[in-house]
Amino acid sequence: MRVALLTTFAASRKEPLVAMMNRVHHALLGTDLGEPSIRFNFGDALVPGFTSSVDRVLRRYPDLRRFVTEADPAPGIRGARRLSNGPLSAAADEPLPYETLQSIAAGVPRSFPFHSVMIHFFLKAFGTIGSSSPRTAEMLPGVLLSDSWWVNGRIRSLSACAVIEVESSAMKLPPLPAPVAAVFAACGKVTRTIQAPLPDTVEAAQAVPVRLPGGALMASANPSAAQAVQAVVVEYRARMPEIVRLAALPHDLPPQGPALQSSLGMTAGPRKPALERSFKPMGYSCKGGSGTFTLRRRSAANLTLNCRSTSGPGATSCLPCSEYWASDSRLR
Repeated sequence: MRVALLTTFAASRKEPLVAMMNRVHHALLGTDLGEPSIRFNFGDALVPGFTSSVDRVLRRYPDLRRFVTEADPAPGIRGARRLSNGPLSAAADEPLPYETLQSIAAGVPRSFPFHSVMIHFFLKAFGTIGSSSPRTAEMLPGVLLSDSWWVNGRIRSLSACAVIEVESSAMKLPPLPAPVAAVFAACGKVTRTIQAPLPDTVEAAQAVPVRLPGGALMASANPSAAQAVQAVVVEYRARMPEIVRLAALPHDLPPQGPALQSSLGMTAGPRKPALERSFKPMGYSCKGGSGTFTLRRRSAANLTLNCRSTSGPGATSCLPCSEYWASDSRLR
């Protein structure tokens, strides 16, 4: 049986992105397994009105124009303009000199304020997923660095995925290969480890994708159980209009696109007083969080209604109705 070991490491924003990248690269070179392959993605914002870091990079490195793509990652999901050698790029899997990649990473976020950065290092020693193709970058074997924009600052993460062979009767996992263990040690303090059994070829063909803690998607190792759960999810989604009617939302919200466009001219400042003035007469309480506000009230039908509101440049004052959810407090 094969098991994917997903490991998350502590990542500090105080350490420059290029310093973290160099630390991982140096550790991989120290394994004597050769130069790692590197997949990168440097993305602009999805909404207009922000500085294009892609254009800034192209002014310095015009030869990188072949890496520019705006391909949609999935049907119905719009792709941001980005520099990438991923499968959707015209320069898919084309290597970029490490010195150039290093120079771009050194400019994040001041010279190149990309909204999202992902750098993936891979060596064969980390194993392969095989036929069960991962749907998220966290499930790609190797080491993954990411740095993205959020309303309260940059978000940094460092994770790794290694695939190991395990006896089905084993009580514990075997040790990692020495080169992989050395790279893990160089990545720093481990904050979380997830063990994900991988299905074989036949199971993968029948499997339903399941979501792991942290958001990663992979094919289920127990297809029959995943298919039973999927039937419940399909029924719930089919009843969504009925659930929204039962929630008795007090007002309609505009589509997300127009809401994003109309909010670009809004200036920074305290949002809670305005939210309280608007929603308190409707019976909502307002609780502030890290870049978000939660509006909550209890309906006459004894339902607890929650609405998440996001603050910051280019953020909507309220997310669309699909972000609402209702829970029947009588079942608790």
